[in-house]
Amino acid sequence: MEFIMAILAGILFTTGVYNLLQKQLLRIVIGTALISHGAHLFILTMGELKRGAPPILTDGIDQYADPLPQALILTSIVISFGVTSLLLVLAYRAAKINGTDNMEQLRGNDYE
Repeated sequence: MEFIMAILAGILFTTGVYNLLQKQLLRIVIGTALISHGAHLFILTMGELKRGAPPILTDGIDQYADPLPQALILTSIVISFGVTSLLLVLAYRAAKINGTDNMEQLRGNDYE
């Protein structure tokens, strides 16, 4: 199972980097979101995918699930949601003020 999750995180990283290298602002924002999702899966995979009872101490249970990777991922999801919403607002304002979302035109290079 860890192997599949590692491959999926790698696919998310590669598609995120591909989108970061595009010229449109929306694709750049999508690329950052994909990279953050890949990081979430990477953190979950490195925390080992253990199956067990919830981490509440009761009698008769030997194996518990580790809550630390889940807490880290939850914090990372909240932070990435904030960053993505900020990037979307900045991209919207830049496209509305300048009339384009093409990075080459925003830099002043009119290559078409």
